Amino acid sequence: MKSLVFAADGRLVLALASGVNRVDLHKLARLAGAARIEKAAAEAVRETTGFSIGGVPPVGHAVALPVFVDETLLRHQVVYAAAGTPHAVFAVSPHALVQATQGVVGDLAEA
Repeated sequence: MKSLVFAADGRLVLALASGVNRVDLHKLARLAGAARIEKAAAEAVRETTGFSIGGVPPVGHAVALPVFVDETLLRHQVVYAAAGTPHAVFAVSPHALVQATQGVVGDLAEA
């Protein structure tokens, strides 16, 4: 699983997606209610989450972010998420992750 931070009309949001899927920016924009989505700058990611790109976990950020969860994650009993560094992961139920992040579940995967 990957945790990706995007700027949605200038505010940062977190997208949680399967490692094999790419996030469709148009779909994310619709879910986030944004006109424009772009990758967040590395400095903004670190400042807002407390973690560097490549190790951003889905929880435990310095500042709470709106979270959008790709529905394909819910097909799995367990997913592995970054645990603060690019070299550490933890196992978690996708349903528990949605609950813990108060994530909005939707179709985020590119077709």
